[in-house]
Amino acid sequence: MAHERAGQPAQESDLINVDKVISAYYDLVPDPTNPDQKVVFGTSGHRGSSLDTAFNQAHIAATTQAIVEYRAAQGTNGPLFIGKDTHALSSPAWKTAIEVLHANGVEVLAEREDEYTPTPAVSRAIIRYNRDHDVPADGIVVTPSHNPPRDGGFKYNPPNGGPADTDATRVIAARANELLGDYHSIRRSPYEQIAGEITRYDYKTPYCNELTQVLNLDAIRNSGLRHGADPMGGASVQYWQFLAEQGLPIEVVNPVVDPTWRFMTLDTDGKIRMDCSSPNAMASLVQQRGAYSLATGNDADSDRHGIVTPDAGLMNPNAYLAVAINYLFANRPGWAPEAGVGKTLVSSSLIDKVAAKLGRRLVEVPVGFKWFVPGLTDGSIGFGGEESAGASFLTMAGTTWTTDKDGILLALLASEILAVTGKTPSQHYAELEAEFGKSYYARVDADADREQKARLAQLSSDDVTVDELAGEPITAVLSHAPGNGAAIGGIKVTTENAWFAARPSGTEDKYKIYAESLKSAEHLAQVQSAAKTLVDAALTPGNRA
Repeated sequence: MAHERAGQPAQESDLINVDKVISAYYDLVPDPTNPDQKVVFGTSGHRGSSLDTAFNQAHIAATTQAIVEYRAAQGTNGPLFIGKDTHALSSPAWKTAIEVLHANGVEVLAEREDEYTPTPAVSRAIIRYNRDHDVPADGIVVTPSHNPPRDGGFKYNPPNGGPADTDATRVIAARANELLGDYHSIRRSPYEQIAGEITRYDYKTPYCNELTQVLNLDAIRNSGLRHGADPMGGASVQYWQFLAEQGLPIEVVNPVVDPTWRFMTLDTDGKIRMDCSSPNAMASLVQQRGAYSLATGNDADSDRHGIVTPDAGLMNPNAYLAVAINYLFANRPGWAPEAGVGKTLVSSSLIDKVAAKLGRRLVEVPVGFKWFVPGLTDGSIGFGGEESAGASFLTMAGTTWTTDKDGILLALLASEILAVTGKTPSQHYAELEAEFGKSYYARVDADADREQKARLAQLSSDDVTVDELAGEPITAVLSHAPGNGAAIGGIKVTTENAWFAARPSGTEDKYKIYAESLKSAEHLAQVQSAAKTLVDAALTPGNRA
C-alpha cells in the first residue's frame, strides 16, 4: 500500500541532517562480527548508511585495499578511474578511496571535487583507455544509485568497464571483511596533502562529444523538439548543461544539487528516493509533461532513465525497452545480423515478441547488468536492458559504447525516436500493443529479513509443489536463466498467459515479486496474490509452496 504522502513534495521532517550523516561516517566504527555491519556486495556494489554503521570510512578503506590487492592479482596495473555522485556520503568515501589508492602506488584519475561523474561516463572512460593502451585500467564509482539520501554506495568496475561479477565481488568482500577489524593499519595518504598530486580527469567532454558515435544527434538538433531533462539532483546535471550548450534542444528542468534532495516528491513508501522509474518519485516532472515534446529523468548516478511523454506521462520501463529495441534494430544497419536482444528474465514478455518479429536471438539473463557485459563487449548483444530502467547498446558501427547502464544515452534515444519517426515512444508502444496484445506488468516489494532473503535465493523447482497459478497450469519453474544458465537467485514461475518471479533485494531488507499477465489487470492481481502466498510459504522453514 502506498504511503499517504507518496508523490507529494518532501517536508522538512523528511530530510536528512547532512552533518550528522557525514560525522557518523568518520565517528562510527563497524563491528566485524555483526553481519549487518560487514561489507556486502549486492547486485551493484556495497551500500548502506553511516548512521547504521554500514557505510563508514572503515568499510571504504578496507574495500579499497581489497580492490588494490585484487586488481594486482589480476594483472590490472594501469590507472584506476574513480567517480562520485551527489549523495552526502559520496565525497567522503571518494576521498578515503583516493587516500588508500595513492598510498598503494595506484595511479588515480579523478574528477575535481566540485564535479560529479555518472556511472556510464566511468565505464566509457575505462573502455576508451583500454582500447588504446596495453596496460589495463579499471574503475570505482562511489554511488548508491537511486537509494535515499542517507545512504552511500561503492562499486568496482574491472577492465571490461562493467559491474564486477560475483567471482570478483566475492573475493573483494571477503578480503575487505578480513581487514575491517584492523582498518587503521591500512596505508593511507591524507587527502589534503596529496590533492595536488592527483591527476584530474575530464570525464564529461569526451563522453558528451562521443555521443555522436551512438546516437543521431543531428536529427535531434534539427527536429525542433523540446527535451526537458531532469537530473533529479544527480550526477548528470553538468552533462545535460554541457549538451544544451552544444546546441541540442535541451532544457535542464532542475539544475539544483542538494544532498537532502528537498525538492523531490516522496516515493511510494514515503521515502525520498531518486527512482526515475517511479511515478511517485517522478511526480513533479510528470506534472510538467505538457511543457515539453518529451521529458526525461535520471537517478543519482545517471545509470537509469525515466521517459515522460505528453500523451502518456511516465512510461513503464518495460514498455520503453520494447520500443527502444524495436527502433534500434531497424535503424542501426552497422550492427551485425547475429547481434541479439538482451533482457533480464523479469522483463516483459512483450520484448520476446519484439525480438521474434525482428528475427533476433533473445538472450534472457538473471537480474544484474553484469550479465550483459560479455555480449556488449564482443558485439553479440546489440542491446541489453533491465526492467528497472537500465540499459545500454552498441555504437552505430556495432562496437562497444558502455558496459554499464547509461541513463543519459537512453534518455537521448527517446528524442532520437521522436525526431526520426515523428512519434513519441509511448505512441510507438501503443502500436506494439495493437500488434501483440496488452501487457499488464507490475513489481511489488515485501519485507524480508536476512535469513528469508538467503532462503529465497536458494529456492528451486523442488520448492514449488502446486501445479496451478491464478487459474492456469504452471508450464515451468525456473531457478536458472535460459540465456546463459546462470542462477537467478530466486524462482520464476510461468503459465501460458502469465508469469511471476521472486528474488531478494540486493540493497534492502525486502524481496521483490515481478509479475505479468497477458489477459487483464484483474488476472495480474490474482497472479501477484498467488505469488506472494507461494513465496511466503516457501520462506517458512520446513514448508514448501
